[in-house]
Amino acid sequence: MCGIAGVVDTRGRVAQLGLVRRLCEVLGHRGPDDEGYHADGPVALGQRRLSILDLAGGRQPMSNEDGTVWVTFNGEIYNFQELRQRLEGVGHRFATRSDTEVIVHAYEQYGGDCVKELQGMFAFALWDQRTRTLMLARDRVGKKPLFYAEVDGQWVFASELQGLLQHPGLTRQVDWTAVDDYLTYGYIPAPKTIFHGIYKLPPAHYLTLKLGADAAGGPEVRVERYWRLAYEPKLRLREEEAAEGLLEVLTEAVRLRMVADVPLGALLSGGIDSSIVVALMSQLSDRPVKTFSIGFDEQEFDELSYARLVAQRYATEHQEFVVRPNALDVLPTLVRHYGEPYADSSAIPTYYVARLTRDHVKVALNGDGGDECLAGYERYAGGEVADRYQRIPAVIRRLGIEPLSRLIPEGAPRRSRLRQARRFLQVAGQPAPERYQRWIGYLPRQQRARLYTPEFQEQLAGHQAEGWLLGIWEGVAREGLESLDRMLAVDVESYLPYDLLVKMDIATMANSLEARSPFLDNKVMEFCARLPCRYKLSGLTLKYLLKKAGARLLPAQTRARRKMGFGVPVAHWMRGELRPWVEDLLLSPRALKRGYFEPEALRQLVWAHLDGRQEQSFELWALLWLELWHREFLD
Repeated sequence: MCGIAGVVDTRGRVAQLGLVRRLCEVLGHRGPDDEGYHADGPVALGQRRLSILDLAGGRQPMSNEDGTVWVTFNGEIYNFQELRQRLEGVGHRFATRSDTEVIVHAYEQYGGDCVKELQGMFAFALWDQRTRTLMLARDRVGKKPLFYAEVDGQWVFASELQGLLQHPGLTRQVDWTAVDDYLTYGYIPAPKTIFHGIYKLPPAHYLTLKLGADAAGGPEVRVERYWRLAYEPKLRLREEEAAEGLLEVLTEAVRLRMVADVPLGALLSGGIDSSIVVALMSQLSDRPVKTFSIGFDEQEFDELSYARLVAQRYATEHQEFVVRPNALDVLPTLVRHYGEPYADSSAIPTYYVARLTRDHVKVALNGDGGDECLAGYERYAGGEVADRYQRIPAVIRRLGIEPLSRLIPEGAPRRSRLRQARRFLQVAGQPAPERYQRWIGYLPRQQRARLYTPEFQEQLAGHQAEGWLLGIWEGVAREGLESLDRMLAVDVESYLPYDLLVKMDIATMANSLEARSPFLDNKVMEFCARLPCRYKLSGLTLKYLLKKAGARLLPAQTRARRKMGFGVPVAHWMRGELRPWVEDLLLSPRALKRGYFEPEALRQLVWAHLDGRQEQSFELWALLWLELWHREFLD
């Protein structure tokens, strides 16, 4: 696991190695163990290394036998041993035991299609001296990030946005449409970033930049997608066979992710996904698994008791940490690491559990991806119920049922069943994509319209942030998938890579910890996608097949409990001891002069939540992070 950066000059100039060192210097947290550089004519590559495999021989950048192909790589290739044997069988010679070298030889053998052979998480840059071609690539679901920009005839890339910002030619011009996207989703989808002219390479894509024969010709640039999760045709398996098959592919994914030359453990939330990973690790290990959990004083958010059940069952070496409001002291650090606005408040406990874990191990497995593979979010059940709800005659819904939502107080806690019922009734009658948009979004269109100043609206020039997700939905709908598979597919294309995986990458890498996710193994995902929908959601039972498969592995309380998620009690914190901080940050003269929001509309939004009249914690948190980001990166 590493931080990578590099430069390719498209005007025939010699690349500056000193510039690449500068880009890599701020990525030291991603790779504190070593650093390496390679420069040759128009290209310079750099890497900061977190040593996990082949500690002595895996230095990067790394080349093939004759030094004509070089790679700088961030991630892990879990099938590298099998792939290495295959490549050696057709004549390739290896000089190290590292998984990095497999990428070089796979490229020699398969060209750009080498990415299809790699099973793992990765972002890499590869320079082919013979064809004067740079290749940038990301893994299938987007676990490892990669940013790039074109500046003054140079193509520059880095693992984090703050790396690119070290380039003296980059200007920090905010993309106003990206701000609108952020306030809609809580993140900024690829290929955009918060800055004009800086881009994210999307997951499951690779970019090739081929230099012309002379500087006047300009480079040839192509971006291609190489993988998409297929939900059809469905597997014809009995329920018992499906449960056995799921355990088989998941066990293999866990086994592959336990290969390391350093100590490893697991992030244990107490939910079914991380619990089953710990169970399988315990079966595969000859020593107690090290497990790490986060909790809260607020019982509504605390999962420590469930984590302890699993830890006790498997006699793990268990560590815990309780997050309290003073955890917000770490917010400036998080804002700096994320590099652009990010509204998921669970970034705080994820950072702390990663810090706790790094004190004991260098690699940790987790349960990320289980919800998107096997239908773990309550919105999936809500979507099925809404489809049935729409079969009720419209006049009965409009006059007899929907008025009930107005009887539920707006200040009801976000996690309460009353609050969920209100949100459901407000949107259940809408078309599926618009309904889904409301369930996963932060500030809906009408609320943003009330907040935005005329100047901000003018800068947006008619931009419709909702169009991005609706476009994904329409693309999925054309495949003719069932309702549940449509929702799962949309989450795999949006929420998973741009919210959850960004959070885990930043939290762990900020603490020099490598996170591995067995549920995101492409073979596990492909198996789950092709399962019949009734095995994922049975009636209103979420993750039905996983619970069946884990029946003999997990405590009954773990399988039966309601989905909690990794939430944070920010609503309570903001109405309590953090209230002065919230008011000072969002309603300060500096914040009100940004030009985004009407001051009076913003005051009303803030006070409605702080006074308990409305539940607006998600919205306020998004605004808080946006203001903190401005102070860190622009002021």
